[in-house]
Amino acid sequence: ILRARVYDVAHETPLELAKNLSSRLRNQIWLKREDLQPVFSFKIRGAYNRMALLSKEELLRGVVASSAGNHAQGVALSASYLKCRSVIVMPVTTPEMKIRAVRAHKAKVVLHGETYDESYKEALRISNEHGMTFIHPFDDPEVIAGQGTIAIEILRQSKNLPDTLYVAVGGGGLIGGIAAYIKHLWPQIEVIGVEPADAC
Repeated sequence: ILRARVYDVAHETPLELAKNLSSRLRNQIWLKREDLQPVFSFKIRGAYNRMALLSKEELLRGVVASSAGNHAQGVALSASYLKCRSVIVMPVTTPEMKIRAVRAHKAKVVLHGETYDESYKEALRISNEHGMTFIHPFDDPEVIAGQGTIAIEILRQSKNLPDTLYVAVGGGGLIGGIAAYIKHLWPQIEVIGVEPADAC
């Protein structure tokens, strides 16, 4: 996490007090504003950190990813910055707005399958067939390390150590990176994962 190379493309985002929520809950609730990243998500951190470690030969062959949104944009923007070819496999149900956002970073979009799982399998097939590096959205130590840089910023920006961090959970890369850093330094801080009801 300390060696993660995210700041070529990502920004240190502010920690903002949620005034109304804090008042209602009679506590101090702070929000980490990752929506202010160039792709409006923390996903740029992990994608870029993984891709920044690719060799020249790997960059020449290009990268492939499967995603319906934020990871797709993170990989596409990172590839554009690193001047490497990128192919993003997205489900056919992906909203046109998200497809356009990925294409805006010069990525090739392949629409395949009704679900993420079908897109994922197609991305792996393309990776194997063309020798492209598959950039996993969460199950990769370097992706997790990139997301973990958020924890460094939170602790640097906090006047007092937080009692609890609530972290959104999808695949687990974000909470994995944040918890690894936080628990190593301050194990007394509680880290709680939050996900939608009825999530897959």
